[in-house]
Amino acid sequence: SFSKGSIQRFPPDVSEMCQCAAWHFENVLQCAIPAFEGLFPPDHDNVICTLLFCLAQWHALAKLLLHMDNSLELLKHTTRLLGQQLQKFQEFTCASFQTTELPSEAAAWQRAREVRVDSMSAPCSSTCQPKMFNLSTYKMHALSDYADTIHMFSMTNSYTT
Repeated sequence: SFSKGSIQRFPPDVSEMCQCAAWHFENVLQCAIPAFEGLFPPDHDNVICTLLFCLAQWHALAKLLLHMDNSLELLKHTTRLLGQQLQKFQEFTCASFQTTELPSEAAAWQRAREVRVDSMSAPCSSTCQPKMFNLSTYKMHALSDYADTIHMFSMTNSYTT
């Protein structure tokens, strides 16, 4: 049965997920720790599993339907811990691995280049380009505003951006 508290099915290839509902990503996050555990060397495994736990804890606190002052303080504290874990992940784990865009992303970029009519553009290769984890995005920056936003406007599922 698919009750409110259960984990629902999500697409089998998580790396190819796009335009999915928020609950898809929530379910992936809930299943991620056992799936990732032991895939990386112990030092990196610890950083990744701790980050996934912090993300799950932050998400659970952020989606509470009723907040009290102490739950908002806990959310602020968890947000600080999440920020620290994200920085550790970027500086230690991401710096240790060479990552590239997915083949489907490279193919999409190639199709976009072919559609664009630009006689001055040089021929581009269809190989996957390096892809780095980026903490300098608005979504990462806005995480620190969640607790104050909830305090001012109530729970975050009652309005859209």
